[in-house]
Amino acid sequence: MTLARLSNNWFPSTPSLFDRFFDGDLTDLNRTNYSDINTTMPAVNITDNEDEFLIELAAPGLKKNDFKIDYDNGRLTISAEFNKESKQNNDDKFTRREFSYGSFQRSFTVAKELVDTEKIAASYKDGILNVVLPKRDELKPKPVKQIKIA
Repeated sequence: MTLARLSNNWFPSTPSLFDRFFDGDLTDLNRTNYSDINTTMPAVNITDNEDEFLIELAAPGLKKNDFKIDYDNGRLTISAEFNKESKQNNDDKFTRREFSYGSFQRSFTVAKELVDTEKIAASYKDGILNVVLPKRDELKPKPVKQIKIA
């Protein structure tokens, strides 16, 4: 059993084109899980419950003010812009300084007839953005009705 892939590259931190090709990163254009490639695109979980759809978006290190959530004509769009930069004194001399800026946008098609769009809600806690899409009352499952025999 091999725990790590051996590389004969001169630059071991850079995967070869052939490794990326056969791993599917370049060929899988319909990839739905972005968490295993180097990108700022966050991974999501979508759950279909009796009363609602729940979208969980993994975005650790952000603040709730970094997010923007829009609903327009059947499309829910979650986006964020962020900048991670440490503040330093003006008299500091840098040998190395790392900072990053980034943004992402994820869009989801929402069937208008399934979701009560007036009650869509969102919360952010512990690096997870939760967006709740309540189902319309008329679409929720009804309890079984017992019919008495006369």
